Amino acid sequence: MANQLVLPTLDNLRSSVTPDVNVQAVASQWFSAFTEAMQLKNITAVIDLLVDDVFWRDMLALTWDFHTFQSTPSVKKFLADQLPLFTLSSFKLREDLVELQRPYPDIAWIQAFFDFETTVGIASGVFRLVPLADGSWKAHTVFTNLENLKGFPEQNGPRRDHQPNHGKWAAKRAREIECVDEEPSVVVIGGGQSGLDVAARLKMLGMKTLVVEKNERIGDNWRKRYAALCLHDPVWYDHMPYIPFPTSWPVYTPALKLADWLESYAHSMELDVWTSATVMSVIPGTKGKKWTVTVQRADGKERIFEVNHVVFALGFGSGVGRIPDIPGQDDFKGQILHSSKHKLATDHAGKKVVVVGACTSAHDICADYVENGVDVTMVQRSPSYIMSTKEGMPRLMAIFWEGGPPTDVADRVNASYPNSLVKLMHQRVTKDIAEADKCLLDGLRKRGFKTTLGDDDSGFLLMAWNKGGGYYLDVGASQMIIDGKIKLKSDGPISRFTQTGLLFEDGSTLDADVIVFATGYADARQPYRALLPESLRDKLYPIWGLDKEGELNSVWREVGGRSKDAELNGIWCMMGNLALCRFHSKHLALQIKSYEEGIFGTRYQ
Repeated sequence: MANQLVLPTLDNLRSSVTPDVNVQAVASQWFSAFTEAMQLKNITAVIDLLVDDVFWRDMLALTWDFHTFQSTPSVKKFLADQLPLFTLSSFKLREDLVELQRPYPDIAWIQAFFDFETTVGIASGVFRLVPLADGSWKAHTVFTNLENLKGFPEQNGPRRDHQPNHGKWAAKRAREIECVDEEPSVVVIGGGQSGLDVAARLKMLGMKTLVVEKNERIGDNWRKRYAALCLHDPVWYDHMPYIPFPTSWPVYTPALKLADWLESYAHSMELDVWTSATVMSVIPGTKGKKWTVTVQRADGKERIFEVNHVVFALGFGSGVGRIPDIPGQDDFKGQILHSSKHKLATDHAGKKVVVVGACTSAHDICADYVENGVDVTMVQRSPSYIMSTKEGMPRLMAIFWEGGPPTDVADRVNASYPNSLVKLMHQRVTKDIAEADKCLLDGLRKRGFKTTLGDDDSGFLLMAWNKGGGYYLDVGASQMIIDGKIKLKSDGPISRFTQTGLLFEDGSTLDADVIVFATGYADARQPYRALLPESLRDKLYPIWGLDKEGELNSVWREVGGRSKDAELNGIWCMMGNLALCRFHSKHLALQIKSYEEGIFGTRYQ
């Protein structure tokens, strides 16, 4: 990610915005010049329409990959390399989606949507124009996104099945699920939201897809977690593709409710799912396909599929908990478990419980213990970012809130902000939230709870992108810490286990009957290593975390790099929260479809 970046404030631009600015005229004039320059592949003319510190983010449309180019030299090279490879046409400004925005008094930009077509794709875009000192407007951000493939529309709406079905549906579905008449083209490992989303997207593109889920029921990956689990993202952010949540759905979804929704989603979307089934191995194919996948059913019988594409949709480390290596574990006479194995607070009624960790799961579990009368102490090893959902969510999730834009519009607005720009914006928003949460944060610090404002004071989002944790979005547990209901030990590192609990480096001890480690999950590459041949395990690229451009590593793409002859081509990663899976499942499905139809280009490197 680029250094020394600054927001395009009016002071930095040495500019101002008059109240009577004709937003439509400014956007139309800029877009007309942009359209002409792009279609003529006049790179100099395109660059002249951009500010020097421009961001251009592309998702598949012009790079067949995920890239963020920052500054005009970087954009110029990208355009020089890529524009000759595409025929661009049908540029159209979305006049209904043009508006002047003032996120802060000293920031003003005109945001606008547009559509266009490439050689093989139908694409969309977003640009933001900022005013300059000479009265002109230039783009500070440009976003281009592949929406669909020409000739391969989704099979929904007017293209849905129009034939009546009298008494044959159940038998037809049974044969489809068992893959009796047609072998799958894609095997998806994991039936959580990420696996179901990409299976639904592939189905709409006419790709026969089998989802293999090890649990007895779809939704068990949520159903079997701790009973107090509840989503901390709002419902407007969490819709799934094609079937949004009902308007009566609660703002924050209980895990058990989500589990049932996932099960109903798989049924309603007619997804082919095998439950109580385990993928035993994924090895290079020998019958004209890239991969041989062996699946074992509940009865022990195995079935082998030959496919070109295997999607791993297993989350962080396939839900395998990470417990730090602390000496003396065998000496401890009590119970040790990871939060992923914790179920009910009442399982430990009358016990003294210690929870190691101070992020989301730790807070949820500690609060549940308190509400069930269990003595619990939280051990905090490093600072955590804390914000209340009351103050934080309306500020951070304004476009995913009651009265916000349609989900498809909100998704594209959200994606149009490169993570480097998100960081700059969130430094301001995080400060605002912290000021609103001052009493809460002061109370926590008074109790000895260590807080942080995140990487460079940018809040929790980049912490999530970089390490998948480090924060708690407060829904009540923080006040329990302040009130002393959740006891806290945060004054030093753990040295070792003792027979009766934990010994700390400062010589202090903490007795416990039960120690719960809410300390995150294994490397996201672990399930790949477990199923792939040993010779291919070192070919895996990092998964999750931000690369030098600020894009997430490997997710929603193949996990073995970007070259056409990479040994892991056809091994895909699908993961993320509900919002990321909703949006990016389409990207992954489009890549697979374009491979199968022979129209996939070359990933830009």
